Amino acid sequence: MPGYSQATELRAWQSLAEHHTTLGRNIVLKDYFAKDPSRFSKFSRNFENTADGTEILFDFSKNFLTDETLGLLVELAKECGLERLRDDMFAGEKINFTEKRAVYHVALRNVSNRPMQVDGKSVVEDVNAVLEHMKSFSEQVRSGEWKGWTGKKIKTIINIGIGGSDLGPVMVSEALKPYSDRSLTLHFVSNIDGTHITEALRGSDPETTLFLVASKTFTTAETTTNANTAKSWFLDAAKDAAHIAKHFVALSTNEEEVTKFGIDKANMFGFESWVGGRYSVWSAIGLSVCLYIGYDRFHEFLAGAHAMDKHFLDTPLEQNIPVIGGLLSVWYSDFFGAQTHLVSPFDQYLHRFPAYLQQLSMESNGKAITRSGDYVKYTTGPILFGEPATNAQHSFYQLLHQGTKLIPTDFILAAESHNPVQNNKHQRMLASNFLAQAEALMVGKNPDQVTAEGAPSELVPHKTFLGNRPTTSILAQKITPGTLGALIAYYEHVTFTEGAVWNINSFDQWGVELGKVLASKFIP
Repeated sequence: MPGYSQATELRAWQSLAEHHTTLGRNIVLKDYFAKDPSRFSKFSRNFENTADGTEILFDFSKNFLTDETLGLLVELAKECGLERLRDDMFAGEKINFTEKRAVYHVALRNVSNRPMQVDGKSVVEDVNAVLEHMKSFSEQVRSGEWKGWTGKKIKTIINIGIGGSDLGPVMVSEALKPYSDRSLTLHFVSNIDGTHITEALRGSDPETTLFLVASKTFTTAETTTNANTAKSWFLDAAKDAAHIAKHFVALSTNEEEVTKFGIDKANMFGFESWVGGRYSVWSAIGLSVCLYIGYDRFHEFLAGAHAMDKHFLDTPLEQNIPVIGGLLSVWYSDFFGAQTHLVSPFDQYLHRFPAYLQQLSMESNGKAITRSGDYVKYTTGPILFGEPATNAQHSFYQLLHQGTKLIPTDFILAAESHNPVQNNKHQRMLASNFLAQAEALMVGKNPDQVTAEGAPSELVPHKTFLGNRPTTSILAQKITPGTLGALIAYYEHVTFTEGAVWNINSFDQWGVELGKVLASKFIP
């Protein structure tokens, strides 16, 4: 545990505060580019994804960043003990101290099989055994070897879960739809609102539907309620409870509850207590993804995240891509008063990516108590939001350009589209908007320019754009399984970096519990 209570006690924090008083008054991004032609190359980082040979460019040059700023931010990372905390996470130490657990989702994608232990016991073998189980099961289902109770091939998969048991698989299956088996229909049910399960069942056939019930404890109220509704629907057709074994599998560790439900323990896919829900898509919780895109692609997905893990673990802080991203978030939240962070992918397949990141970021860092038990004296956990562009340009981008709030923004684009329709015309328009938005937010438009365009004097203030709005542009070669894995791991480690600086525990979620407890009292 770092030897400080409040981040404001750190010398580097105080130096940043002094630096901000000067920089905050004088920073003009477009002038920085005019003065330094090498600014783009200086503040961009290229991630080479060893998993599949693709690259991802992270352009931090349009941020409130100078050589001095970056140096001070790196000093802050060192002084807060980021490197030690990171190394402890990768060593399986119990850095989630309020629940006395390791934080070891990185072990789930350890495709190089480097030694990894918790409490002196290797976890590599158990992780690989679950992956092998997922591989054999997914191959059986996809090939048609696994059949329903009437001998028909599975055509529909319904994943029943909530929170991390839903958001991750939903997002990844949508993002990697180009790699999917289109003969399979995939549904995700999470909401306790009966509409959600009803609509998933409406077009499904009990003879060809497979249910994945995703709950570590198999006692989550929303999930078990939806699962029992699905079981009743199934038994109305199948009549015999013995048939449940062919149509229900459990992503859980509670064998007693799983078998009581009627699921064969051989069809139970487990994961350890050191897997947090919002980090669980890499585990058996990702079985729906594995079924949808096939095990080989799922392995590529893991390998992409593993490559980003190695970068985060081994790269010096000033070159470390997730560290820079996380430090910039702290810089904006605590020194510029930014309360929000926008992630806007220029990719329709990534339409659920911002929703996934909301849980990752806000459930992790929506905390106000430091690791030493004191109430923080600074802002933590920005409100993360987002929608795909270009839709979002016709929605809330107005606020980005001319509103009163500072909203740091990440734009994400793949250079290559999976659907290069009309001789790639759509993709060229998409890329043009991706580049134009970042430039427009930085440069703006001054009153002289508006006047020169012939605007009446009374409209000049309304058509003026102040500019000087910070953005990070993330350009992938293509959204492959490996690229997506690397992008998710990037944001995981950004979140880790934020929490390390703020000296909070990013890995518990006590705030999720209170409403659920009170709801149970109202049911009677």
